[in-house]
Amino acid sequence: MAASFGVCRLHFRALGGLDKFCLGLEPQTQVRFTSTTSALKAQTEKKTAKAAKESRTFQAIQEERKEEAERSVLISCPPKINEKKFLDYLSKHGTINKHFFYNSYGANAVVEFSSRESIASLKESINIPAVEHEAAVPFKSRLLSLKWPGSQSSNHPMPKFKEQSPPSINEITQLLSERDSMDEQLQCLTETLQLTEENISLRFLVCSLLRDIAGAYFPECIIRPFGSSVNSFGKLGCDVDMILDLDGIYATSQKKGSGLSLEYQVKRGASERAVTQSILSVIGKCVDQFGPGCVGVQSILQARCPLVRFAHQPSGFQCDLTANNRVAMKSSELLFLYGKLDPRVRHLVFSVRCWARAHSITSSIPGAWITNFSLTVMVVFFLQQRNPPILPTLDRLKELAEKLLQEFFEFYGNFPFNKASINIRKGKEQTKPETTALYIQNPFETTLNISKNVNATQLERFVALCRESAWLLQQKEILKQSSDSPWGFAALLLPSVTSGAGVKSRRKRKLEPASSRIKNLLDSLKIKGGETVAKKGSANARR
Repeated sequence: MAASFGVCRLHFRALGGLDKFCLGLEPQTQVRFTSTTSALKAQTEKKTAKAAKESRTFQAIQEERKEEAERSVLISCPPKINEKKFLDYLSKHGTINKHFFYNSYGANAVVEFSSRESIASLKESINIPAVEHEAAVPFKSRLLSLKWPGSQSSNHPMPKFKEQSPPSINEITQLLSERDSMDEQLQCLTETLQLTEENISLRFLVCSLLRDIAGAYFPECIIRPFGSSVNSFGKLGCDVDMILDLDGIYATSQKKGSGLSLEYQVKRGASERAVTQSILSVIGKCVDQFGPGCVGVQSILQARCPLVRFAHQPSGFQCDLTANNRVAMKSSELLFLYGKLDPRVRHLVFSVRCWARAHSITSSIPGAWITNFSLTVMVVFFLQQRNPPILPTLDRLKELAEKLLQEFFEFYGNFPFNKASINIRKGKEQTKPETTALYIQNPFETTLNISKNVNATQLERFVALCRESAWLLQQKEILKQSSDSPWGFAALLLPSVTSGAGVKSRRKRKLEPASSRIKNLLDSLKIKGGETVAKKGSANARR
């Protein structure tokens, strides 16, 4: 019956026609028909909403998350909080859209209301704390502390806390070894390391809280996250890179009228860089003096791209704030689009980054290491160089992520770094314009080398590890047969001989395990080869 009515539904132009049709049916049939219609309607609406969500532009996603952050508060909570009482108390000020708890220097909660009016109502009931022997800076932000009167009962259920940190390499290795195929390993790795919805919301909220401070001087400014926080390649625990947008990165140009017009009187600086340095200097002092939870504030104004660096304790994030860096936003959007082409592009980037971090090719400390951004651009360039090229054509992406990863290592294990540069704007190798170890052209500022910091030693380690990893992937089936050994991508995360080069303090510790691992693998190859020959001989004898 339901199937036949499902066919009838195709002949109606709208669900309203079905509702009218229901009126002429028997009561029992009408109930079943109405139920089926409602289910089909709900399913259609769900699919439509999902398709609309997936088709949103990069700018639309950023604006939506920014608005959600502006309706949110970050609250430091007691360790044994009663979630129901907590939500009941906040609900007095308006409808709560969503909330979650996490740990960072204690229990914290992010609560998003349905409207900004709820935030205003909540603020009217909040007090400035009385501090003994000290004076409090009376800055009324959306970073709050919950005071629970009296002792707390432990009889109520504890709220679930969302994880904000990535698992260790050992935990990842164990997790991957339990998968049935290497393709499943790479998918599992991405799902394990990628930013969660809650973590992304927290990043936008931190930007919004910082905007409240900067807004005292620049009321119409916006602070936007960029880089790994928004380009779909961010992993749990990565820093929050921010842009102080003073004149609207996405603002449309206004046409000048032919009649009278007014302009703001402004202070003039020697150059755009000098103005940026002055602005960040002031914002840095405000964050240091007035920003609750902001510690270790450094104004690094003489860098090529001036920035303010600080730690935001309530969220646990390390933050870098720059100003009007339009190129960074364009790069973030470009990588976001590449990540949307096919999930295997993200799988490849996550696996290469994880492999690089496991072998100290990348580091959280500034220095001569290859950066995650450089690695991501190298992955994009590799995909452009394949025959046929994978990017930007989606229809040609037919290879398994497993094969792409092996080919990535083979590609850069034999790349002519001594004479060629990487250019994803044109998608081809070009002669290096300068004698740096690694030259990766910035796709939007073509005269800049985004990997200028990388020295020859680090590049040699990268190439050597690429060659070893390509070889290990060729032997993955043999490693998989050994139940007590990590296999597939998990095997690539183990210490390597080449990891010691350039990292003196770790050389002795890593050299022996790697030598033993490769020796054991070679022995295993010989044994397996002998077993294969023996089996063939036995089969021939039986014949």
